Amino acid sequence: MQGCTPNMKLYSLCLTGALILLIVYACFYSESIRPVLHDIGIIDRKSDRFHDNGANSTCGLLLLRTLSSHHPSKTRNKILPQGLLYKKPSVVSGRTDVVSVAPWMAPIVWEGGFDSVVLDSIYEQMNITVATTVFALGKYVAFLKDFLETAEKHYMVGYKVDYYIFTDRPGDIPNVTLAEGRRVRVLKVPSSNRWQEISARRMEMIQLLIENTIRGQADYIFCLDVDSKFHAHFGVEVLGRLVATIHPGYYATDRGSLPYERRPESRAYIPWGEGDFYYGGAVFGGLLEDVRAMTETCRRNFEADTANGIEAAWQEESHLNRYFTYNKPSKLLSPEYLWQDIHGWSKDVKIIRFSGVAKNYADFRPN
Repeated sequence: MQGCTPNMKLYSLCLTGALILLIVYACFYSESIRPVLHDIGIIDRKSDRFHDNGANSTCGLLLLRTLSSHHPSKTRNKILPQGLLYKKPSVVSGRTDVVSVAPWMAPIVWEGGFDSVVLDSIYEQMNITVATTVFALGKYVAFLKDFLETAEKHYMVGYKVDYYIFTDRPGDIPNVTLAEGRRVRVLKVPSSNRWQEISARRMEMIQLLIENTIRGQADYIFCLDVDSKFHAHFGVEVLGRLVATIHPGYYATDRGSLPYERRPESRAYIPWGEGDFYYGGAVFGGLLEDVRAMTETCRRNFEADTANGIEAAWQEESHLNRYFTYNKPSKLLSPEYLWQDIHGWSKDVKIIRFSGVAKNYADFRPN
């Protein structure tokens, strides 16, 4: 290049090399790249927007485009160790009493549809961490001991788990013995006089937790209701990009009877004749960025409803169903993963893995 000094050429080569390294880093560690962009001044820490500063902005755009087409290497390749012996799978025999795949080709996870030995042999090599949010506000903190004790017996056993407990009563958090590599992190939040508000604020808190705390510290996040217990294996078979759970009260209900938000004035509105399943708000999760995008959308829609003086029929669950209707989950969990103790046994559900505890809501809700 005419007029280009040796020093300028060296600088250009160094800059190009650094950019290539950052792109490679983005491909393999996409959950933690955004803090790096914060540190080097490409995007603003508070607004998460690009600085308008020429080359940096161009580099940042290229990096985030790379991010959008790649996921962490841990989620791409499922490598089975040589020598593992397990039952041969079949494509002609198995459960025929339930549907195991959604119309958009997302698997529906049922007992009999996966092999835990095979899955654990794959995922144990990946060194994954699963962030898990739990909201224990007001009197609901009373459910936390059973939740944590049963989780330590059945939930992601053998894997690193960080429990993020949102509570207004940090002094009441029980002392539960955790397995190695598993931690409880207590986050103090304000109390509320309305359970509906507590429910609705969850999306905002989860979004901010991912953006400000969890990026770079976990591979997946699952959001679970505290007034629940684990009863059986709840493991890596649930992992996916964006995971929804079919509500146990409506899994056999026709579309017209699903309790969607039906008022067009609400951002949670699902028109008659549309929708797939009714998804429970007590269990959802996935990769950090997919869950962050979902919670941000639900939060914005809820705030828009509030500004217009409307509250969706089932608060954040209504907004969750709206999102999943038009942003299809990559994996669905059957009602095994979200049962309710008030319901009797079902012939379809061979095993109950996680269930909501039977209770008198008046004893726990503030209103």
